[in-house]
Amino acid sequence: MRWKFWQNIETSEPEERATNFPGAGKMAGLALLGITGYLLLVVGLTWWWDKEPASFAVQENAANAARTKNDTLVTGYMTTATLIRLGETLLDKRGGYLSNDLFPPGVWMDNIPNWEFGVLTLIRDTARVYRNDLSRSQSQSVEDKELSEAEGKFFFDNASWILPRTEDEYRSGLRLFNAYLARLTDSGQTNAQFYARADNLQQLLATIETRLGSLSQRLSASVGKRQLNTDLAGDSAAQQATRAPKDQLVKTSWFEIDDVFYETRGFTWGLLHLLQAIEQDFGDVLDKKNARVSLQQIIRELEPSQDTLWSPVVLNGNGLGLLANHSLVMASYIARANAAIIDLRTLLTQG
Repeated sequence: MRWKFWQNIETSEPEERATNFPGAGKMAGLALLGITGYLLLVVGLTWWWDKEPASFAVQENAANAARTKNDTLVTGYMTTATLIRLGETLLDKRGGYLSNDLFPPGVWMDNIPNWEFGVLTLIRDTARVYRNDLSRSQSQSVEDKELSEAEGKFFFDNASWILPRTEDEYRSGLRLFNAYLARLTDSGQTNAQFYARADNLQQLLATIETRLGSLSQRLSASVGKRQLNTDLAGDSAAQQATRAPKDQLVKTSWFEIDDVFYETRGFTWGLLHLLQAIEQDFGDVLDKKNARVSLQQIIRELEPSQDTLWSPVVLNGNGLGLLANHSLVMASYIARANAAIIDLRTLLTQG
């Protein structure tokens, strides 16, 4: 009797365990299926979002904007409409604005967010020139209030995700530029102006020149180089706050090489469109100085920077080594364009 009693207990335990968790296997299968589906979704979105926007025709973009708003194509319309389109593309491309994402796949991506920062840098630089030069007749003139406010909007933190969101601030800046554009075409409001003068174009080119110079140096530092300190060269009386080494090794971190590369891609993508618009709005100035072909050459030098990158990663070979160095190739495009900008600025001054 005792043996049968224990035998009954032992044989009943597996049945009791099975009845306690009747759907355990099914739940595990559903969980595994859900995780697999989520990972596939993330991978798919990563592939779909990791795409740089295509170029657009600046003249067609301005014509469409004027037709939609029933505007006339006045001086400065094409450059302003192009700047607005750059900002809209930044926010409305595939995946939207990714630099402030907190969840996958956006939080894992870095190529497109760095591309976004390059475009944003160009927008910030151009918005400042609009406020200080393009919209003002002389240095003592009153600055445009909407452009002044718009500039501050674009300098908001590019990675803020709430209270306020980065996208909200940038869209507010675009609305202010759209309001300026509407006043620009209104013959009854003479307080909104765009002055296409040689000195204003020089200011814009000077801003672009310093930015391209910085990007070129950062790209070239991908392989590391010994660099002499030339900060005070050319002025025997010049001084600086703290003493700097005469010679130092400048090298971009391996983790930042692709970041600098895609930031440059974004900046030059926007710059190509901006220069094409400038050629139209400053056409008379360029023709008077016989400098239109010089601006066209700058555009020609920058176009290869947008060629398709066939390698899955940004390669970082050493100089004339076995592997390519994409950063040095990009730096060569930037350097040639920058040299052409310096020549154009000289021509605008002396031509």
